[in-house]
Amino acid sequence: MRYFYRWPRRNKSMRNQALESMKKEIAAELGISLKQDGNGSLTTSQSGKIGGEMVRRMIKAQEQQMRDN
Repeated sequence: MRYFYRWPRRNKSMRNQALESMKKEIAAELGISLKQDGNGSLTTSQSGKIGGEMVRRMIKAQEQQMRDN
């Protein structure tokens, strides 16, 4: 799935939806279940794994975009 990494500042809703989608996809790949009403039950380790992978993918996408331009 392709995510949008450069959003206009005015369009926070689109950005938040893309990040939530990415978070859910990564959590599913890692076998971590996310709840609809919040993720306060996640351990620090689980949150870190999800967030770390999100950052890795965003960096990779940005590097690819810079190579393509």
